[in-house]
Amino acid sequence: MQLTHRFRRLRRTSALRDMVRETQLSVDDLILPIFIEEGISDPVEIKTLPGVSRYPEEQLPELVQQAWEAGIKSVILFGISHHKDAIGSDTWNEDGLLARMIRSAKEAAPEMVVISDNCFCEYTEHGHCGVICDHDVDNDATLANLQKQVLVAARAGVDMIAPSGMMDGMIAAIREALDANGFEHIPVMSYSTKFSSNFYGPFREAVDSNFNGTRDSYQLDYGNRREALAESLRDVEEGADILMVKPGIAYLDLLSDIHQHTHKPLAVYQVSGEYAMIQFGHQAGAIDGPSVMMESLIAFKRAGADLIITYFALDAAKLLKQ
Repeated sequence: MQLTHRFRRLRRTSALRDMVRETQLSVDDLILPIFIEEGISDPVEIKTLPGVSRYPEEQLPELVQQAWEAGIKSVILFGISHHKDAIGSDTWNEDGLLARMIRSAKEAAPEMVVISDNCFCEYTEHGHCGVICDHDVDNDATLANLQKQVLVAARAGVDMIAPSGMMDGMIAAIREALDANGFEHIPVMSYSTKFSSNFYGPFREAVDSNFNGTRDSYQLDYGNRREALAESLRDVEEGADILMVKPGIAYLDLLSDIHQHTHKPLAVYQVSGEYAMIQFGHQAGAIDGPSVMMESLIAFKRAGADLIITYFALDAAKLLKQ
């Protein structure tokens, strides 16, 4: 029998498969999240995130240098505050944890792209992403505080702002504050399509959150595809430089949608629940963790992501160098 299309010809050897692979993953695509807790002297293992810890501030320079030496060009910083209040005011304290982390990271590796996660959930007693009024987050009051927060981050030397609170108008408010104070050069990577997801569970342990309840009133309903695209397109109009979809693997359709509707760079966050499933599956012997890790990262790229925030960043960087 004569076969005119022999797809297997180009699958015969590893070298041939590498030559014709359509989607490539590079260490340049990876962003490493780092958790820093003030007031501790030793790392605190996060049991629901195997291999991830909350680190003391004095270890941050070493962590940043380690990432840079592995070829990772960017880190995103999450602070575990011991100075929480009702509004997250430590985030606009020039000597608060947010500012200290940024300064420390930049001093450790000046060329590293240091990104600040700009929100209030890690700095408020209630764990919500802003100012609470009548049992809900007050959008405009939160925007005013967010403007103060991003200016502190900018003055500390941050390379990129990443607002994650899903407040309406947050990109316009941030851009207004930055531009009016001489920080026009600082880009904004918006958590533009962030869902009210069940995949965030381990993250709440990671940041020692007191959160109870839901964020359904300000994060996206995971059943809404058109609204998800509209959120990202609105952030483009307001001045976002990079868009983001969070979580990742269950939202590849949204990655593809946004990729097709904008020319802005697109990031994806492989969140704590996704990471934990792979790690615990590997520990149980159900899957080959490193192989599933790489397959998931390629899936993000194939769907249209340019950048991937992942707790696997160091592991993936090592494999990519082999």
